[in-house]
Amino acid sequence: MASVNPATFSPDEFVWKGLTLTETAAKQIQSLASQDPEVKGLRLGVKQSGCAGFGYVMDLVKKPADDDLRFTQHGATLFVPLQAMPFVDGTEVDFVREGLNQIFKFNNPKAQHACGCGESFGVE
Repeated sequence: MASVNPATFSPDEFVWKGLTLTETAAKQIQSLASQDPEVKGLRLGVKQSGCAGFGYVMDLVKKPADDDLRFTQHGATLFVPLQAMPFVDGTEVDFVREGLNQIFKFNNPKAQHACGCGESFGVE
């Protein structure tokens, strides 16, 4: 991403690549949403966290926020707050099995480094 002045940065002035969902991620989102008819999809956000700087935050969405961008693929909807886009633009969201665990994985081209446990990431 080009250098921006934080005082004048406005995420709605950018053209975003967007996010993609794998079929397995979409199926998991649909499964989660099917448990409550009011749920419209899943929100992916970021927060300052961990040793690398940022962590992903996921929440079920009943009512999208005014600044949420909507990405719908394979019948599932992912909402992303506009303010999170500089950190997650271009990310592929997957749902994988790792040993006995099943987790969402984020293939994020903006993540320049991650902590050893994989719970947080940093951007340049």
